[in-house]
Amino acid sequence: MSGLSLVAAIAAGVAPAPPPVPAPEPAPVPPPPPRVTLAAPRLRAAATAIRVRVAGAEPGAWVALDERRDGEWVRVDRGRADAEGRAVLVRPAGTRQARHRLRATGYLRRPSASRVVRTRDVTLAAFGDANLGDGVATVMAARGPRWPWSGVAPTLRAADIAFGNLECAVSTRGAPVPKEFTFRGSPSHLASIVRYAGLDVLNLANNHVGDYGTAALLDTIRAVRATGALPVGAGANLAEAARARVVERLGLRVAFVGFSDIVPAGFAAGPSSPGTTTANPALIRSAIAAARRRADLVVATFHWGIERDPRESARQRQLAAIARAAGAQAVIGAHPHVLQPIRRMGAHGVVAYSLGNFVWAAGSPQSSATGILEVRLSGRGVEGHRLRRATIQQTRPVLTG
Repeated sequence: MSGLSLVAAIAAGVAPAPPPVPAPEPAPVPPPPPRVTLAAPRLRAAATAIRVRVAGAEPGAWVALDERRDGEWVRVDRGRADAEGRAVLVRPAGTRQARHRLRATGYLRRPSASRVVRTRDVTLAAFGDANLGDGVATVMAARGPRWPWSGVAPTLRAADIAFGNLECAVSTRGAPVPKEFTFRGSPSHLASIVRYAGLDVLNLANNHVGDYGTAALLDTIRAVRATGALPVGAGANLAEAARARVVERLGLRVAFVGFSDIVPAGFAAGPSSPGTTTANPALIRSAIAAARRRADLVVATFHWGIERDPRESARQRQLAAIARAAGAQAVIGAHPHVLQPIRRMGAHGVVAYSLGNFVWAAGSPQSSATGILEVRLSGRGVEGHRLRRATIQQTRPVLTG
């Protein structure tokens, strides 16, 4: 205010305005607490546990895993962070649903961004007897080792797990043992086929893997392993033959065990001798129980039944019931060389008594009828199945449905 204005204000009896007071400095805003981070898989098998990793937590403090359910966050696990603020938490296996939205929370920390974990069933594609010798070897010599598989390889490769029965020795050594039919294939042909068809597990518990003697049987096991596939049902001794082979897909651990009820002389594995696992009830129970301790579900495969009989025998039904009671969710059979019934076993199990021939020099309409059994697996067991029917033409299965 000028001097003149001040005099005029005094003369008019008006108090002068006080000088302006400077505004106080704003108090500093504390930074927001740090956020924990959550790392979760994008896809898991349905009805399986989901393991997640948490980082950025207060060292030694509690951290929690929450799931969004019906518009609310529900706690599903918690644990203490380590000295570096990290923890592993688990969303337990439970109901089969398509997706789970998860987040992590922690003491003095902001919740993590939420993550969606999607789920689906794991697919198993199973087939019956596949031979690399006999008439199949003749066709492969003329058309190449992949040709008999060319009609089904895309379907097998598309499955998460492809499994079947390898009905021959795979070796360049040995001599035929005295029996009516002996089959032997080439290791190089096996390697080409496994890569081409995407085969993961091959059963050797059958009546032809020992056709060229013990050395050739051991060669067969090594030849399968050399391809990256897993051999089941045969080994250097009984313990190895009965041991489950486990395949993990999307966090679902699937164990395979193999047994043969058709056992030529000298084929059975002993405590210190090579061979196949026999379908002895006590051995079935112990092998499946051991497999269950290592996996979420068990596939038991059997070489059994009566050749060319389209109906399962009482013995097959008995062994299937033993396997199911021991904890196997899927029982898959071969040897009769024709298709036999496929039936559900309880709410989450299935038995396919015989999937017939597959890659084979089949000589009749009955023995030429085949297919790929597609099984959907979750942490609960078998969710569903269907048989993709096929017909064998010149040793080559061709899908018809």
